[in-house]
Amino acid sequence: MNVAQAVALNRLLPPEIVAMRAADLAQVVALEAAVQDFPWRERNFTDSLAAGHHAWILRHGAACLGFSILMYVIDEAHLLNIAIAPGAQGQGLGARLLRHAMREAARDGMGKLFLEVRPSNLRALQIYRAFGFRQIGLRKAYYPATEGREDALVFCANLEHGKE
Repeated sequence: MNVAQAVALNRLLPPEIVAMRAADLAQVVALEAAVQDFPWRERNFTDSLAAGHHAWILRHGAACLGFSILMYVIDEAHLLNIAIAPGAQGQGLGARLLRHAMREAARDGMGKLFLEVRPSNLRALQIYRAFGFRQIGLRKAYYPATEGREDALVFCANLEHGKE
């Protein structure tokens, strides 16, 4: 099943969020390459799984529509990566995946969730702000860009424990 077919089926049966496994990496790497100019390599995902980072995929049948990866440090979480397949964007799936990651981090006792985002990623900025993220810093020349480097905006949200 391809992404377009999975999106069409979404109207009948919603996709599910499940733990990412090594067997999912081929689809995850392909999705990442489809949405990023400077994508993570398979080794980045393999290392995240090996390190015990909290990783999920949003799947519909056999199709991977999205993924997210969180790293926990003491009582704080860091969103390392999140993406939705191009054909599945604009349907609230990114918000659903982010909500899931935030809920899981809160259940695991994390008090805050941090992330970096490109200033040019207007769609992500809109979603993060809607979820209560606030800019707390700036990392100069953090991301590779087609010409030079792009800054990263550092965002943080407080997580509410015990909320569904």
